[in-house]
Amino acid sequence: MKAFISGTSLLDSALFANWDEIVADTPYGKVSILKASQYLFLQRHGKKRLPPHKIPHHANIWALRSLGVDGVISVNSVGSLKTNLRPGTFIIPDDFISFCGIPTFFDYEMRFMIPLLDATYAQKMHTVCTGLEIETTLGGIYIQTSGPRFETKAEISVLKKVGDVVGMTMASEATLCMEYSIPYVSLCSIDNYCNGILKTPLAASEVEEQIAKNMRTVEAVIQTILGEGF
Repeated sequence: MKAFISGTSLLDSALFANWDEIVADTPYGKVSILKASQYLFLQRHGKKRLPPHKIPHHANIWALRSLGVDGVISVNSVGSLKTNLRPGTFIIPDDFISFCGIPTFFDYEMRFMIPLLDATYAQKMHTVCTGLEIETTLGGIYIQTSGPRFETKAEISVLKKVGDVVGMTMASEATLCMEYSIPYVSLCSIDNYCNGILKTPLAASEVEEQIAKNMRTVEAVIQTILGEGF
C-alpha cells in the first residue's frame, strides 16, 4: 500500500473524484483519507485547510501506518534559494534541515533514529519525471521553517548558504515516517524564488499562480504512477 500526501491544491483534483473516503481514528484525532485499490491519498492540511504550523502530522502519519502503508510519495511546495532552481521546475531532495519543532512519536521512550530519505524511491521518482520530460533536479537540501509567514530577506540570506529550497512541511512528515520505517520521497514543486533572492519583490499572488500551474504537472506524475506502479 502506497500513500500520496499533498497540499491543498490537489484536494479537488479529478484524479481522486471516485476514490472512497476513509476516516481513520487515531490517538491524535480523526484523519480523512481517500482510497482506491492499493493507493491512498491524504491531504495534509485536511478539509479545514489548516495552515502549515497547525498540520496534525502525528495523526496523519499514524493513520497511514494503521492502514498498512509501506511507502509515502509526497508533494511539497517550496521556494528556491538558488537562481538556477527556477519556479516551474521540480526537485527531489536527498537531505533536509529542520531547526525547530522536530516532531517525534517517542516523547516518552529513549529511542534514536538516523534520518535518511529513501534513495531508491528518489530514483524511481526521478525516472517517472524524466519519462514525462519534467525538468527535475535529483538531490538537494530542503530547509523547513515553521510558517505560516514567508521568511524575511535576512533569514533567506543565511539559509541560502546551506540549502537549496525552503518549505514548511516536508521535514516533519519525513521524520515521523522514518520513525515508523516507512520509505519517504518528496517531489518538491518550486513555486517561487525565496524572499530576497531576486531584486523583484516577492508577491503572494504570483506564488499562488505558479502553484496552480505546477499542480497540473503533479497530476501527470501521479497519474503515471497509478498506471505504471511505483
